[in-house]
Amino acid sequence: MKGLENCRIAQMLRKQKKHLSFHTPGHKRAGADITELSYSDNLASPRGVIAQAEREIARILGAEKSYILTDGSTCGVHAMLYALKAAGASSVAYSAASHASVKNGCRILGLRGVEIPVCERAGIPLQPTEEEIERAVNAADALLLTSPDYYGNFPPLAFARAVCDKAKKPLVVDGAHGAHLHFTEYYAGKYADMWVDGAHKSLPALTQGALVSARNAEWAEELRESVKLFRTTSPSYPVMASVEYAVKYPRNEKIERAAEETKILLGAEKNADWSKILIAFGKDTDEAEAYLHTRGVYPEFNDGNYLMFYLSPCTTTGNLKKLARLVKKLPRGNIEETAPVSGKAGKETELVLLKNAIGRTCACDCGIFPPCVPLLSAGELVTEERAERLARAKNTFGLTEGKIAVYTEE
Repeated sequence: MKGLENCRIAQMLRKQKKHLSFHTPGHKRAGADITELSYSDNLASPRGVIAQAEREIARILGAEKSYILTDGSTCGVHAMLYALKAAGASSVAYSAASHASVKNGCRILGLRGVEIPVCERAGIPLQPTEEEIERAVNAADALLLTSPDYYGNFPPLAFARAVCDKAKKPLVVDGAHGAHLHFTEYYAGKYADMWVDGAHKSLPALTQGALVSARNAEWAEELRESVKLFRTTSPSYPVMASVEYAVKYPRNEKIERAAEETKILLGAEKNADWSKILIAFGKDTDEAEAYLHTRGVYPEFNDGNYLMFYLSPCTTTGNLKKLARLVKKLPRGNIEETAPVSGKAGKETELVLLKNAIGRTCACDCGIFPPCVPLLSAGELVTEERAERLARAKNTFGLTEGKIAVYTEE
């Protein structure tokens, strides 16, 4: 693979000699998928090629220290939250549309979540405004933003950095969908004290390959301790090598320009992230997705209103031309949109079929997977529109065998 000559971990794996495997993994085939051996270095306490790779990655990303993760971005989010708690934080402000790992992490660690309410425009959850960010920073010990979100939109990071500096509170960023932006001013690492890169999402890394980084030595030390608690003790060497390869992969400005041209051609939703082409199909979304599937084209997600097509530096102009040719043939329906409505919580809950939950108060966060942000949050009324979107979705979270938890009616 082109570029491997610059990757320390990959070169170490390629140089290994044939040997009899009396070690894990159990497939017993000599190759890159190994365990910690005399020549392989150790992610838990790197001193060789892994340490060198992490130093070079940190230099590219503008970090004091970067830690390779083979457990996905969720591991990095939880590590950041633990580092915040270890530094004295007891509460964290975040958007209600944050990834499930943020809320779950706060719950696991006993951190009080200060949720920033989410407004929607044409069915798309919006990023917090400057006013909302300022209020949130005043109400919590730390601020966690998502940048970019799954729809390709960005929060006002420069403003958030200034507000956090003034309040002397940390800013951390879930940048799981922004690893490809480290060449640009949009990159989370230019603003955050700590941030996560989901290398496998938008760069050529294997699934679960990610990074968590720190801006200065103080936060680097906090992260060093926290990643030990959440990272697997059996990290994949191929995934580690792919993360290094991905970060060192050259920028593809040709495909970035082609992506923006394709957005205009197809009338895609406006966003600032070239890697995410979001097209509204409304009531015809399922039919559009099925049509594309029969022609071998698979979008990243269908949220019931939009199809999102996820690009990377490895996408080709030929790929985009085929996508444009097919999408132009498809009808566009109206967006199905209802604003969230607050319900009445109770003491007890029960599981009911979605069709029987309409008008009841939802008792847990649930939504479509991906984008893995709540379509219904605990305490909101289950509307007919949102119940139908959940029922149509092929993959969901928060439901139990097609049933939703609601508060019992007194």
